[in-house]
Amino acid sequence: MSLIKWASEKFKKLSFIDIKLIGFAGILIGFILALLIPCLLEVSVWIFIALTVLIYIKIGRVIFSK
Repeated sequence: MSLIKWASEKFKKLSFIDIKLIGFAGILIGFILALLIPCLLEVSVWIFIALTVLIYIKIGRVIFSK
């Protein structure tokens, strides 16, 4: 079994709250990295906005396809 199939099967067991907690943990990891590597804070905010938009486009394509 490939890693992607295994992860997909495990992901199906998660509730909505579990998925949101994973996202929140990702935000906290981002804060920790920003504190440990201060040069990350010097990156333009527009790069973060562009990455966020690209991620939402990808998610929207998955949700609304087929």
